[in-house]
Amino acid sequence: MTDEVLFRREGVAGIISLNRPKAIHALTLPMCEAISAQLSAWAADDAVGAVIIDHAEGRGFCSGGDINLLRHSALNDGGAEGRRFFFAEYRLNHQLFTYDKPVVAFMDGITMGGGVGISQPARYRVATENTRYAMPETGIGLFPDVGGGWYLSRLDGRIGQFLALTGARFDGAECLWAGLATHYLPAEALIDAKARIALGEDIGGVLAALSTAAPEARVAANAGVIRRHFAFDTLEQVLESLEADGGEWAAKELATLRTKSPQACKVSLRQLETSLGLDTFAQNMAMEYRIGARVLVLPDFAEGVRAVIVDKDQNPQWNPVTPQGVTEEMLDAVFAPLPHEEEWKPL
Repeated sequence: MTDEVLFRREGVAGIISLNRPKAIHALTLPMCEAISAQLSAWAADDAVGAVIIDHAEGRGFCSGGDINLLRHSALNDGGAEGRRFFFAEYRLNHQLFTYDKPVVAFMDGITMGGGVGISQPARYRVATENTRYAMPETGIGLFPDVGGGWYLSRLDGRIGQFLALTGARFDGAECLWAGLATHYLPAEALIDAKARIALGEDIGGVLAALSTAAPEARVAANAGVIRRHFAFDTLEQVLESLEADGGEWAAKELATLRTKSPQACKVSLRQLETSLGLDTFAQNMAMEYRIGARVLVLPDFAEGVRAVIVDKDQNPQWNPVTPQGVTEEMLDAVFAPLPHEEEWKPL
């Protein structure tokens, strides 16, 4: 067990509180394994009627996964420890997606990467004025994993492709507008919401009663241009469309995309396109594990983490440098099946 995640029972609620405030509650392997074990125990406990996921303290819900571990693994053990982390994390994502009891995720604060992975499977996803939601992986040479292929590909208006490629941050109102959140509550109402859920009140009724009208979603004003420019499943076409626009918004997004890993962007677009044709979330997670196992040890990941997180010079040297340098053969290799004994499987 680990003190990086806290478990307690209050009434009919089993409560999971992430507890790594200095790392904005980024998930570690022991955290993922502990949460999975606790969820299994509560699944068999008739006294537990619902599960709440929140964070113990600090300014974020969950900032992602253990990036430093992943980079160390990429550089030192051929990705073995990184694959172990992905395997357990993706099992947790799938376990939450298929959980029989209602799960309520309170996305109060930074909700990125791994935080998306443990909140999006929840039946109830609560955003607040503090929510800052993003899948910023293309900026460090990765892709929107933890089920991102499934969730983002199924959003209306190509919003998912926009989020995956640009790493754009949505506030709570934008999350509600896009369907990433089911409810919008003021942060001050969360204590009351959790207490009433623990008393056994109807969860949907509690959240509806405490909800307030969300501010206007800023992204809604750009919904048309997002749908138009991100309508394509190739990075080159997205870039060409933005280049031809000539407007200020398009120029800003084009500049953003040019800072991202071309390889990661191409992988992400194929990931979303492929996921949309899959029948089950388990199939999606098996695909994402294959991608993760390969992308982890390609040059862009270690270089992206170096530039953004380690040295913070914000000047990654991507390889390949251009979208044209990322060939279909390279992508085929990333998405190819693993040896049978290495494939991901759910719990």
